[in-house]
Amino acid sequence: MKTAIYVIAGILVLAALAIQFGALRGKRPTDLGVNNGRLKPPSLTPNSVSSQASFYPDHPQRTYAEIAPLPMRGKSGTASIEGLTAVLSAMPGISIVEQRPDYVRAEAETRWMKFTDDLEFWFDPARKVIELRSASRLGRRDFGVNRERIEAIRAAYQART
Repeated sequence: MKTAIYVIAGILVLAALAIQFGALRGKRPTDLGVNNGRLKPPSLTPNSVSSQASFYPDHPQRTYAEIAPLPMRGKSGTASIEGLTAVLSAMPGISIVEQRPDYVRAEAETRWMKFTDDLEFWFDPARKVIELRSASRLGRRDFGVNRERIEAIRAAYQART
């Protein structure tokens, strides 16, 4: 009986260590970025949001993924991206991975389980908005986490003067 308890305790400790060292982070996608004015399409399962979901009318998750882009703030797209970058940098669990004058890519990591989501923001000069996409790397469902995070980012971004 004692042996079984020690084995179970050992397994739990190893699992906790594996999680803390990134076992649930998933692999960083290699196909992110802007391609012909488009971000990557929404995920095939309900675990992403995209302001460009309507560009894919036959996509199985178009309705679930649809979310409004961020408005331009300030006098230029560059100023808008800089303001957004400041907001992202101040949010716990979010780290900037790539930044250009018209594009920001970030990763959001949950505190305990270390799940990682990929966030992309691109200033579309034709529409004068910041197109966005946020998607979970692992799992089939996100239970609304990506939408909640984007709406928190939106609120902080719009509150900036």
